[in-house]
Formats: sequence, C-alpha cells, structure tokens
Amino acid sequence: MTLQGWILILGFIAILLVLTRPMGTWLFALYEGRRTPLHVVLGPVERGVYKLSGIDPKAEQGWRRYALHMLLFNAALMLLTYVVLRLQGVLPGNPQGLPGLSGHLAFNTAISFTANTNWQSYGGESTMSNFSQMFGLTIHNFLSAATGIALAFALFRGFARRSATTIGNFWADVTRVTLYVLLPLCVLLTVFYIASGVPQTLAGTVDVTTLEGAKQTLALGPVASQEAIKMLGTNGGGFFNANSAHPFENPTALTNLVQMLSIFLIGFGLTWTFGKAVGNTRQGWAILSSMLILFLIGVGVTYWQEAAGNPIVHQLGIAGGNMEGKEVRFGVAATALFSVVTTAASCGAVNGMHDSFTALGGMIPLINMQLGEVVIGGVGAGIYGFLLFAILAVFVAGLMVGRTPEYVGKKIESREVKLAVLAIAILPLIILGFTAISSVVAAGLAGPLNKGPHGFSEILYAFTSGVANNGSAFAGLTANTPYYDGMLGVAMWLGRFFIILPMLAIAGSLAAKKYTPESAGSFPTTGGLWVGLLVGTILILGGLTFLPSLALGPIADHLAMISGKTF
Repeated sequence: MTLQGWILILGFIAILLVLTRPMGTWLFALYEGRRTPLHVVLGPVERGVYKLSGIDPKAEQGWRRYALHMLLFNAALMLLTYVVLRLQGVLPGNPQGLPGLSGHLAFNTAISFTANTNWQSYGGESTMSNFSQMFGLTIHNFLSAATGIALAFALFRGFARRSATTIGNFWADVTRVTLYVLLPLCVLLTVFYIASGVPQTLAGTVDVTTLEGAKQTLALGPVASQEAIKMLGTNGGGFFNANSAHPFENPTALTNLVQMLSIFLIGFGLTWTFGKAVGNTRQGWAILSSMLILFLIGVGVTYWQEAAGNPIVHQLGIAGGNMEGKEVRFGVAATALFSVVTTAASCGAVNGMHDSFTALGGMIPLINMQLGEVVIGGVGAGIYGFLLFAILAVFVAGLMVGRTPEYVGKKIESREVKLAVLAIAILPLIILGFTAISSVVAAGLAGPLNKGPHGFSEILYAFTSGVANNGSAFAGLTANTPYYDGMLGVAMWLGRFFIILPMLAIAGSLAAKKYTPESAGSFPTTGGLWVGLLVGTILILGGLTFLPSLALGPIADHLAMISGKTF
C-alpha cells in the first residue's frame, strides 16, 4: 500500500462529504414537491407528461396502490425491452447488422435492466445495436434509478408523516426525479465525457491503422450519454464488454474519479434528505457515518490484499501487488477503490476484473452485496435497505432498555419488525438456494471456468450479484446459457421486487402512526452508540448468514493460495 493510494481514497470521501448537503437539499426539494430553478425550463415538460398520461400529481396513493402502479410500470417496461431485443435485427439504428437476441438472453437482459441490475451475459459491442442500447437499455437506466429514489421518498414519508393514509404519488415522484435530477446531471456528465474523449456517435465502427501497421476495426456508438446515466443511476451496464476498463468508456484518471463520485453522489445525498425529512439532520449523518465505517473496512481489506499480491508469484521472485486483471492506467489502489465503490452501491461497473483479484480481495465485493448493498447502496435502494436494518437495530435497542422501540418518533411494533425480517431474509434465501442448486446440477456445473473453491465462488458471486441487483461478475462464469439466463433472470426479479413490497408495507404502517416524542427512556439514535449498534447489526446478520458459503468459496481459496495451490 502507498501514501498516494490512501490520498486517493481519503480525497474521494472528502469530495463526497462536501457534496452531500447540496445534493441532499436538491433531493429534499423534489421530495416535498417544491419548485426548483430548473422548473422554469422543465416545468412545462413535467406538466405535459402529466397531461398526456392523465395523471393528477396531487392525488396521493396508499402503499398498496403505490406498489401496484410501480409493479405494473416496471412489468410493462420489461416486456417492451424484451420485444425490442428480440426484433433488433429488423429495427433501425443497427449499422453493424447485428441479429436479434435469443429468447433466453433477451429474457435475462430485459429483467436485468428493469431491476437496475444490469447484469450482462453478453458483450455489448458485439451483441447490441445502437437502437437497443439507446431505446431498449438506456431508458431503463433512467427509470429504474428513478424508481429506486421514488421508493426511498415513499419510505421517508412513512417515517415523517403522522396519522396519514398515503405515502405520495409514484408517477409524480418518478417524473420529478427523472426530469430534475437524473436528466440535468447526465447532460453535464455527458458533455464532460465527450470533452474527455469518450465517443458519442451513431456510427457503428471505424477502421484504424495500428502502430504496427495492421488494420483494426473499433466499435463506436453513443457511449458518453450511456456512461453518464450508467454511473449516476448505479446501473453499471457497459456499452463495451470490458466496461470501464475500456479506454472509450473511461479514458483518463480524471474520468475514473468522476465515475466513482457519480456512483456515490445520490446515495450520499439521500442520507441528508432523510434527516431533513424527519426533522433531524443528525439522523442522516448517523446513517452516513455507519455506511462510511463499513465502506472503509471494505476498502482497507481489498487494498491490503491486492497490494500484497499473490505469495505464489512472490516465490518466483516477482515482487509487487496483484496486477492480474487490472487496467495498468489505474493500478492497484484505484482498481481496489473502484471495486468496493461499485459493489457497495448497486452499480456493477468495473475497471478491473474481480475474478482476477486475490481470494480475500474478491471476497469484499461479495460481502458488500451480501449485506444487501446498504453500504451507500444503489440510488434509493441503498438507504431504504439500510433503514430496514435500522428497524431491527432499534428493536434490539428497545429490548435492552425495556420499552417499546422507537425510531425518529415512530414506535416500531411487531408488524414493522416482521416485515423488515421478511425483506432482509429474502436475499440469503434466494442467493444460497439458487447457488446450492447450481452447484449440484449438470447445467450449473457447466458454467464455472475454474474448479474447486474458486469455481464455487464464481457461482456464488453470480447469484449474489443478481439478487442484490448489482450486475458485476466473476467473469469466469459462462452465463449466456438457457440455465443461467433463466435462473439469474428469476433471481434478479425476486431480489428487486420482493424486498420492495414489504418495505412499502412498512412505509404505509409507519405513516398511519402518531408521532411519539423522545423521553428520558428513549434510546438515542444519533450518537456513536447507535452507529456502533447499526454497524454491528449489519455485520452480524450478514456474517451469520453467509459465513458458511464464504468459507467454502473465497476463504478456502485463500487458504489454498497461501499453501501454494491455485484453481
């Protein structure tokens, strides 16, 4: 590890802390439905959307209606994308003449982008036309991200409102987030990427002559615009197969930093928005502090392991860190940081190959996802997942002080605790269940490139990434098969929406409750003790649930490595 590497990590966090309040303030204005300076330009567009859709933005919805509209909207988008991908060969915007996708790949991809997972069982430049990228996939990059933020707003209202029967209007929330946050920021980021050398063209390819005099055909397309929302919306799906290790997606050290900042920006801001919504910004800072502790632990372990390198290589007289699978322009520190950022959020973009990390270095991205991606997390999904853990933590605190648990003025009773447990338990149930099946059936065993514990890690990582709606991969797994496309497609859908439904039920239940003022017997939820309890609750639940599977995979792989054996 080097001083330069730690300066990068700490500087990255410092920049985000400076941006947290401005971003949170902007989001809070939309949460409340207030006007912003952008309403002068985009207000007519917003009103036009409501008029064309027949939506009354002031007509609020109860949690059941909010959930129903959200599900129908996402199901319709998924079906539309499936049709586009299947018919790609006859649709316009296909300069390379690429054929339509197979049924199982189109199914997997349509669910993947609907669920904000952006898992890719394909190579982007060799599979997707420009039209499919722009119309079939980028639309989801905006709307799946906007859905996550809208759902976070709904839960915030559950905590903030008193004796209410509604939690907002899904259509108004999604429209405002798209128009006033995602779209303007993506325009700025797109211009920045174009200025940095990222292509933005409708051309399919360009022929070039290499330094050796050979002819080479390079894939092109509308890359910069997709790159902007890919990162800001924590989507992660790469225009190119190499994702952000490709110089057309990530040409410089500055674009690499901006991409990492984009991944975390909205997640940081939403913590402040939550504190503002419940009338105590210290609540938001307490949540962010807990997230940062978990994040720094993950970065520290990954950087330490990747900088230490492989002892088997060292025995050959080759010193240095583990550079296998890393883009040489960025090196160990920047790639280790990027890997933790992208899996702490539900992004999945990569600037190095996680399958080539050391065993314990690759285990941290795996753990980040298994914790429910609540360490900052995806846009909206991170904080509403974190608040589910907060409900369980305050329940434990209530048992310790011997009274009904309370959080931000709302009594947490058996209904909320049961729903929170249900939402959190879904993740390990699907991950471990599908991994177990795939580890014994012939179709599942045909996927891993490696044998032994590393091959098991490839399967475990795939289902962890799918259920957690991350999308990154241990790339050694051959996933474009009917078996894995189908299983991962189901896993991604369940991992997204089977957590949302209990969460919205909690929002509705909390909104109906009266406000309970703090008293001398209340457990404080803004100080260091509360932060420690939150971190401990998350680590203990994740550790107890997934430790056996980690022992079979990356931990066994590490022990084999230090004894001189690889897989």
